[in-house]
Parts: sequence; structure tokens; C-alpha cells
Amino acid sequence: MRRSLIAVTVVLGLALPWSSALAQPRGGQRPDAPQQTVQPPAAGAPAAAREEAPALERPPSQTSHSIRIDGRDIKYTATAGTLPIRLDDGKVSARMFFVAYTKDGEDPKTRPVSFLYNGGPGSASVWLHMGSFAPKKAVMGDEGFQPAPPYQLVDNEYSLIDVSDVVFVDAISTGFSRVTEGVNPAQFHGQEGDIRAFGEFIAEYLKTYSRWPSPKFLIGESYGTIRSAGLAPELQSRHGIELNGIVLVSALLTYQTLSPAPNNDVAYAVQIETFAATAWYHKKLAADLQQKTLKQVVDEARAFAFGDYLLALAKGNTLDEAGRKAMAGRLARYTGLSEQFIIAANLRVDS
Repeated sequence: MRRSLIAVTVVLGLALPWSSALAQPRGGQRPDAPQQTVQPPAAGAPAAAREEAPALERPPSQTSHSIRIDGRDIKYTATAGTLPIRLDDGKVSARMFFVAYTKDGEDPKTRPVSFLYNGGPGSASVWLHMGSFAPKKAVMGDEGFQPAPPYQLVDNEYSLIDVSDVVFVDAISTGFSRVTEGVNPAQFHGQEGDIRAFGEFIAEYLKTYSRWPSPKFLIGESYGTIRSAGLAPELQSRHGIELNGIVLVSALLTYQTLSPAPNNDVAYAVQIETFAATAWYHKKLAADLQQKTLKQVVDEARAFAFGDYLLALAKGNTLDEAGRKAMAGRLARYTGLSEQFIIAANLRVDS
């Protein structure tokens, strides 16, 4: 790996220079690609004709930039705008907002394009955008917390722009994504409607910016990983879009892992490897574990969590005192917590 990713949380506003918008999209197209002329519908045209107008009803805002990553200067174009979402009746039901960063001078047939979104559900893509993968990021405090104002943006050495174009997408009713007048937004707030909207957006983006030949990736965070699991077959079955890969950030594929309960011990087991990684980082583990690599520690903790530990939890109150004490000792070894604390928590330590 050429570098690691440091994820941070940011809170900030984003102002977009709509007044400086250009008339035509550039994202990923070759400079010599023929320009398409967008003709508005004639005055007095029927509603159906107006709904079938080209996608770029409002020109996107585009600006040119450069960044230095791994000793290389990269020129790129930032595009902010909306694309229409049409459902079965063919009418525009919503417009989804996006910000795309595309490396200049690349062949779209071989240049990857990645679609990124946060989770929530109900979150805009600002966290992945301004905190993780865009060419610019918000400056945070040393421990990742929001600093005191004034706030600053700096070049992001961990941006993906050197290896992939990135398109940050806001779910409908978040960021600047909105339904059209008279449309009930609730239909997009459920699982199926959310997946349908993102599928329509990606298909529309690929068509509008001539990116169908490009290698395509999904990058979702938290609930966005659940969205990706549903979006992949949606893209394939409804739009004929084959993906080259899916990246899961802060993966959540079942809410069972977030809901520890007397009848759900799995949620305790899935956290052990995270506890072990955290303790390793803070040098709270036994000397022999600290000498191992992070991956070795995590792999060992995972094997323990889904083996002996989960079996012990399944025994419930039938686990004898000797077994409880032995298990508390092993948990202490992989978490850095005290045996007394673990026994007091009935071997079940939540986040």
C-alpha cells in the first residue's frame, strides 16, 4: 500500500459558485471529444416534452485545480451540479447533487471512476468528501476533533484523485439533492427507493459524461455499505452496469452487529478485533502481542472471538466459575481491560 487512510469527522458549510458555471460537462471526456448542444424545449411545448429535455437542465459549475501527491503534480477539474432522476413514468422526480473530481488528460476508457456516499441513512456525502478522499480536506484537531474557528481547507495527501476520478453523491433530501415540485420525497427515503435513486444517478452520470467504458467502483461508508450491497445488483439488472469493485468503509452489513442483547451475543464478538487493534495502538497489550504486527493481532483476536469466546457466551449461565475466570483472562489479553472489569460486565463488554 502506498499510504494509509486517516478518516476524520468534519462539520462545515459548502458554497458553490453557480454564477461561474460553464455550459458543458468536461468530467472524464477527452479535450477533442465532440461537444453536445443542449436545446431547451420550445416555448409552450407540452409537459411531456419538457420532462424529456436533456439531463443538463442547469449547467454545472466547473473549476480547474492542481495537487501534488506522492511527488507528482496532478491537474484536475472539479464539477458541481445536479442530474435528473427519472422513474418508471419517465418524468423527472428529483435532482441529485454531486461533486466530481476528474483528472485532466486521461482516457475515460481506462481511467477508473468511483462513486462515493456516506450512510446514516440520511447523511450527505460531506464526511467522505471533506474528511477523507477529496483533493481538499478540512483541517482537524490532533485527535480528529473539530478545532476552534477559523476553519481551513488544505490539500489532501490521502486523496484518491491520483488513482481514480471520484464522484461524491448526496442522497435525496440531503445536501442539495431534492425532489421536484409535487413529488413526495418519502418514496426515496426507504431502502428500495434509495437504491433506485442511486442507480438512476450513476446510469445518468455515465451517460452524461461519457464514462460507460470506464472501470467503475462503489465506495460507501457505514449505511453506505448496505446501500452498496443492494446497489450492485440494481445497477447490473436494471441498467446493465458491471462493476469492477466495491470498497466498504466502516462496514455495516447487518444491524445485528450494532445491537448487543441477551439474545444476540454476536454483537459482542464482532467488537473484539477492534478492541484488540485499539489496545495494540495504545500499547496496552501483553509484550508478546505488542511485538506482532497489527494484522497478526487482529487476525488472532478475530479467531478467538468467533471461536472460544462465542462458544463461552453461548453457554450462558451454565458456564462455571473457572470457565468464566479463564475467559476473562483471555479477553483481558486481547483488549487491555482488567479481568475484574470484564467479569463485572458478565464477559460482555460493549462499545
